[in-house]
Amino acid sequence: MSADRTSLLRRLALVATGCAALLAAGQAAAQATFVILNNNSPGIGFNDPTPATPVGGNTGTTLGQQRQIAAQHAANIWGANLSSPVPIYIGAQFTALTCTETSAVLGSAGATSSQRNFVGAPFADTWYPVALRNKLVGMEASPGAAQITMNFNANLGTPGCLPASPWYLGLDNNAPPGHINLVVVLLHEFAHGLGFAVSPTNGSTGARSSLSPSIWERFMFDNVTGLTWFQMTSNAQRAASSIAVDKLAWQGSNVVAAAPSVLRQGIATLGIAGKPVSNPRDVTAGEASFGAPFSATPFTGEVMPVVDQANGTGLACTPLSAANARAVSGKVALVDRGTCNFVIKANNVRAAGAIGMIVVDNVAAALPPNIGGSDPGITFPMASLRQVDGQALRADLQRRSRTSSGVFATFKLTGTQLAGADLAGRVKLFTPNPFQGGSSVSHWDTTAFRHQLMEPAINGDLTQSVVPPIDLTVPLFQDIGW
Repeated sequence: MSADRTSLLRRLALVATGCAALLAAGQAAAQATFVILNNNSPGIGFNDPTPATPVGGNTGTTLGQQRQIAAQHAANIWGANLSSPVPIYIGAQFTALTCTETSAVLGSAGATSSQRNFVGAPFADTWYPVALRNKLVGMEASPGAAQITMNFNANLGTPGCLPASPWYLGLDNNAPPGHINLVVVLLHEFAHGLGFAVSPTNGSTGARSSLSPSIWERFMFDNVTGLTWFQMTSNAQRAASSIAVDKLAWQGSNVVAAAPSVLRQGIATLGIAGKPVSNPRDVTAGEASFGAPFSATPFTGEVMPVVDQANGTGLACTPLSAANARAVSGKVALVDRGTCNFVIKANNVRAAGAIGMIVVDNVAAALPPNIGGSDPGITFPMASLRQVDGQALRADLQRRSRTSSGVFATFKLTGTQLAGADLAGRVKLFTPNPFQGGSSVSHWDTTAFRHQLMEPAINGDLTQSVVPPIDLTVPLFQDIGW
């Protein structure tokens, strides 16, 4: 961000103080002081006067006040877990972000600049996010200027923008089913601005800014080449690594040491067997953020498909027909991904008497997707399969009666590998193919379990902790110099 733009944001904050533009400083007991600069104009975003009822410990009586309080609550959490001798200024606003009926960008954030070769830099010719640079130097590069910018989706929960998933503004981490926990999203975006990102290196092309690596590159280990990004000699090597599904990991000593206390041992697996199954097999499964988790005690159920489309697949986005209900009652329901969210699917098969759910991905992918959402009323096990594995399971189910298939799925854990880590205990980074701008490389992989704050999509089982034994974000920050 240019100096002119930063100065403009600061002036807007000073002009709009009557609208609570300067939200607050961090608590006095915090190790780091966060100051949030409100970049919204009067009447919108953080200044929205729409009346609101206090919720979940958030005492604000307008929408704008509740957003302010939630933002400061998240800032205080980070302030209590990081150390900096100088304030950390954050320019924040609610704006219109990319949105549809079924998906949305919840927020975005980043450092306003990166710095290299400053006095006290641990590594020469290495880019550091400006907030970390200030902490290491003990002095602000630009006093009072925003070091982080953040944007949040102002339209979430309105027609055309995930209408069934509005923001939850409570501070108690108790979002109702379908709601999006704003504090958790704030914590996530704060982390990107503080340095949870490969930038200014281009994650897609591997190109470095002014030929210097970012601090992240020293810790990104590629299991194909056996090199870190820092050790790679070409942009092409880094570009290939950014789409090497499941092969890029973080080798920082603090994260590696903390991972066994955070991540579960054992890989989520579905065992497929039964008389009609010609090739009994184990397949890797995606996990759910609600319902019964995979555990050391296997769960086995007979599989029956939901059929509500002409091609034999089933979405389960509406209450099941009588025939489908008879088929899945007392069985593990096989459904297809798409059209509606996972919570709706789970509730529809539960109402029909199912004892579990398997979701088949609707696109070809190297790994099965997570089953996101939150609903304490769902207590049965759930898993997802890659499209190719789902198609094979459907082939096994072709010789079934109306109420029985003879095909059984066992939800189990296999091996001793940490969920979301490589065989050496390095935690994997998100590297799908094709590259996903804004997500790839700068998040933990979605195979992590327990789910982590810094995965690319929100999960319903996240808490407000950023430290072990719940979360690995602070250990990563310790690796890069915080």
